[in-house]
Amino acid sequence: MTDEFRYSRQGRNPGTMIVVAAIWAVLIAAYFWLDAAPLLLGVLALFTVPALWDQIKAPTAGLTLTPTTLGWHSGIRTARVAVTEISRVRLDTRLDFSVRATVVLRSGRKLRIPYEATPPHQALEAQLNANDIKTERHHFSLRQ
Repeated sequence: MTDEFRYSRQGRNPGTMIVVAAIWAVLIAAYFWLDAAPLLLGVLALFTVPALWDQIKAPTAGLTLTPTTLGWHSGIRTARVAVTEISRVRLDTRLDFSVRATVVLRSGRKLRIPYEATPPHQALEAQLNANDIKTERHHFSLRQ
């Protein structure tokens, strides 16, 4: 068993603000130089609202692994599982090269760790193995 492992991520990202500002600049330019319809531009601008909301709210997400528990949080969602209840942790590499983590309990129940709360997969797998939690790797499968 190892010491406590903590991973945390904040929802506020400067890159997101740069992209939103660039989108708005293009929309404003389209209005003035291309005489684009304001209704169409307004509809397109609505797609930036979720990104702006994340910037304002700045939700945090993270994972904590102790010798006795594995827990995670993402926004208002939280979960905590005793290490003794865990059968294995499945790490699936998706087609977009992201890695999804699923905790499989001894009862057969599966708990998906939210993507935003998942640490880099190499660090997570190393910590799980150091805590004697079995891991499974699956690459590019479309099913679970």
